Amino acid sequence: MNTNFYSLRTVSNRSAFLRGMQDAIPIGLGYLAVSFSLGIAARNIGLSPVQSFFMSLLNNASAGEYAGLTMIAAEGTYLEMAMITLIANARYLLMSCAMSQRVSPDMSIPHRMLVAFDITDELFGIAIARPGYLNPNYTYGAVVVAAPSWAIGTAIGCIAGNLMPERMVSAFSVALFGMFLAIIIPPARADKVVGALVGISFLASAVTSWLPLFARISGGMRTIILTAAISAAAAVLFPREPEEEEKGQ
Repeated sequence: MNTNFYSLRTVSNRSAFLRGMQDAIPIGLGYLAVSFSLGIAARNIGLSPVQSFFMSLLNNASAGEYAGLTMIAAEGTYLEMAMITLIANARYLLMSCAMSQRVSPDMSIPHRMLVAFDITDELFGIAIARPGYLNPNYTYGAVVVAAPSWAIGTAIGCIAGNLMPERMVSAFSVALFGMFLAIIIPPARADKVVGALVGISFLASAVTSWLPLFARISGGMRTIILTAAISAAAAVLFPREPEEEEKGQ
């Protein structure tokens, strides 16, 4: 009887793992394309393809990685890099809280830590859509496809950056900014407050780079100060009610 139970459990885990791999194939293909531009950015600050690969493998977050690359380019300190990466990836804290409601109370701490290690927007989306308690093997299957795709795409971008002429490298570097514009523009068009805050952020970034008082501060620290100040002011002046959040989903 116990043998049959563990046999069924093994089959269930294997099925969940394979389903996770299957669901993550489109995500992996998207990661492969998007991370190419990140590899170009990594090459521009002097990282090697191997360094770029492990950077993306261990930190699967586009905004967080780009923030880290910005800190390296600005010769920021480790503390500044840690702070800006924490701010850029803060949304994953909320996703982790949501995921914690979908895991079984019996799930072990090691499984919880492994599942939390690679919560990205896309992997969170497919995991949270699963019915019932989340089988950690489903997440592992998805990560096995998605994480290497992101890392390989970054390494390929870095290699291509070393082989392409400088003009082409500069052109591809713009693609990463295009990705962020694609993230910013839809919510900015849908919500006037968000649109105004985006404009204020651009303006404040330009103004503080010219002011003598802020000119003495590193570019990384200016980004941290502006991000924290503008987001905090927006939260106080324009709080969002739970009903509004539900309508926007």
